[in-house]
Amino acid sequence: MIRLERRPQPSRAWTWATPPLAVLLTMIAGGALFAALGEDPLVAIRTIFWDPLFGDFASYSRPQLLIKAAPLILIATGLALGFRAGIWNIGAEGQYIMGALCAAATALAFYPMEARWLIFPLMILAGMAGGMIWALIPALLKVRFGTNEILVSLMLVYVAENLQSWMALGPLRNPDGMGFPGSRNLSQYASSANPELVAGTGAHWGVVAALLAVIAAQVLLSRHRLGFQIRLAGQSPRAAAFSGVRPGLLVVLCMGISGALAGMAGMFEIAGPSGRVSIDFNVGYGFTAIIVAFLGRLHPFGILLAGLLMALTYIGGEMASMALNLPAAAIQVFQGMLLFFLLAVDVLTAYRIRRTGEAAS
Repeated sequence: MIRLERRPQPSRAWTWATPPLAVLLTMIAGGALFAALGEDPLVAIRTIFWDPLFGDFASYSRPQLLIKAAPLILIATGLALGFRAGIWNIGAEGQYIMGALCAAATALAFYPMEARWLIFPLMILAGMAGGMIWALIPALLKVRFGTNEILVSLMLVYVAENLQSWMALGPLRNPDGMGFPGSRNLSQYASSANPELVAGTGAHWGVVAALLAVIAAQVLLSRHRLGFQIRLAGQSPRAAAFSGVRPGLLVVLCMGISGALAGMAGMFEIAGPSGRVSIDFNVGYGFTAIIVAFLGRLHPFGILLAGLLMALTYIGGEMASMALNLPAAAIQVFQGMLLFFLLAVDVLTAYRIRRTGEAAS
């Protein structure tokens, strides 16, 4: 018989060993899943992790890595600030949607959008404002009425999805679209487009914003008073209260920042890769970013690497679906396994395994 014994302090070695171990266990379990579906597990794993970077179609898939990773890194960086303070924003998907809708509405308000260089900066501000306002709803409800920010932020995702469908079918629908749902394609207009900055790399302004967000978050957490309060609130709420940290203000700030970054991610997506508001343009980046945040150990530079890894599973999963006829649900299960094994192995950070009679002897 074995039992778990709490460590005197969390293991630093296990803290950093957990993510690669979780990835390895995900590959093993995912291989078993693909074998159960009748596919060669080694071929499936190679298709997901190797072929996008070095396969026959790598010249197309490699630029997609930055396109997919940028929104994940932006959203996860904002979420990590709240998670480190014990503030659980689970509704980043809704904030991502609202940022995209506000940015698109701002651009279309200036239609035909020719030779107006202010439109793109206004779209960025509108996207940030849309995501921030949507995140402040659960924040203010928590501060004023003590509601659970997990439930409120999550439920607001479904409200945002319904608003998205309504906007695509109503106020933002393209009048020249022959009755089909969806807005005009914003990427066709120079003043509202988010093109590649370096041809063939996939790098656009969203990638630049993601890198700047990572650097800013690292400076905030390591050099700024707010970063100290965030870390202190997450490690010891009582000590934070005695040191003068205002928990209500911290909730509003962390939720507002995470919402603004999620909204910015939605704005860059709607101005570039997606290009238009449709009834289903969101692909779950807000939920996947939760995995990215924890896989990166809530550390900005760890999130940068984790975002690239999750983007690789997106691209590789699409390639596996086409080349091996794997169902999309199997790829989603594979991505979910990563969070499951990360949380499972993470237990060893705070606990060690002991035999039942070991302590007594």
